Amino acid sequence: MAERKVRFMAGNYACAEGALYAGLNFYAGYPITPSSEIAEYLSEQLPKRGGAFIEMEDEIASMGAVIGASLAGAKAMTATSGPGFSLMQEHIGFACLTGTPCVIVNVMRGGPSTGYPTGPSQSDVMQARWGTHGDHPIIAVCPTSVQECFTETVRAFNLAEKFRTPVIVLSDEIVGHMREKMVFPEPGEIEVINRKKPTCPPEEYKPFYYEKEGDVPPLPAYGEGYRFHITGLNYDETGFPTNNGEIIERMERFMMAKIYKHLDEIIKIEEWDCGDCEVLIIAYGSTFRSAKSVYNTLKKEGIKVGLLKIMTIWPFPDNYVKEAARKAKLIVVPEMNLGQLILEVDRCVKTDARIVGVNSINTEPISPSMIIKKIKENSDVL
Repeated sequence: MAERKVRFMAGNYACAEGALYAGLNFYAGYPITPSSEIAEYLSEQLPKRGGAFIEMEDEIASMGAVIGASLAGAKAMTATSGPGFSLMQEHIGFACLTGTPCVIVNVMRGGPSTGYPTGPSQSDVMQARWGTHGDHPIIAVCPTSVQECFTETVRAFNLAEKFRTPVIVLSDEIVGHMREKMVFPEPGEIEVINRKKPTCPPEEYKPFYYEKEGDVPPLPAYGEGYRFHITGLNYDETGFPTNNGEIIERMERFMMAKIYKHLDEIIKIEEWDCGDCEVLIIAYGSTFRSAKSVYNTLKKEGIKVGLLKIMTIWPFPDNYVKEAARKAKLIVVPEMNLGQLILEVDRCVKTDARIVGVNSINTEPISPSMIIKKIKENSDVL
């Protein structure tokens, strides 16, 4: 058996390597802290592998280029941080409506506005879901380590290609810049999915024909012999605009169903002693690392503690959260913002459990001691 390739590398570089593993062949972006290392790395590596790298004039143009490249058949990606992510929202909405597969890496930093460019934050959780207007499907995955920066980026491309949708890799400054051991998988070890192509004659192809709810229509590349129309207006099965309200509603419901009918293929969580715990910690991203330390500490003290790690933030894993919190008396949600994911936890949990946040926006990571302090402050419910 061949010896595996192992490197000591930062999360942003692992993310770039994961994109290359998944078949990335087009990148358009604009430098922004703390994601710039992704563009820097790909500017060197992508052309060596026959791909195209282009630095655009801003994030709006970057997202437009990514959409165009994807419709031309490329596996396309961009990377940014909070302010740039805000600028991309209109084009992300366009990609959602038109079913254009692409990956957007958002290495979160402090905000609002320019905020604190070099500090850690988890400030874009809600923006990832609701940043663009209108009802729209979206998938957002969340790595907690350098290794997961690689694997979750591969998964993001697979989900984008399989479900014809933009997928967000919601990283953060800590995960993006920390350096850890990274074990490279062999080619073929992780499945790489490519978009489904049509098999019907070109003259019969309809880009948005859904045979049944939950279907994902095939998508050819422009130039492959299939002509089809793409617009940001509401459309019918042919892709051309329509003013028919019934058709508009049906098409939007089908667009949502291609995600929500396949949650078992999209949702990803990891759990430790959930469902029968008195204290449940729900965490994501770099903050999970402190949460895992707290779980190990409290476990040794004999406290019935559970830990739920959320790796697919959107769609939110409602049923997993409900099941994990079934017997919990205290639910703790640490996050580097003033309370975003906790809103979804509160929506899902239908018990009498007390739900509290551990929140910080002081440019420092949330420490294990902060989480333990919050648990002790609420020990009256245990």
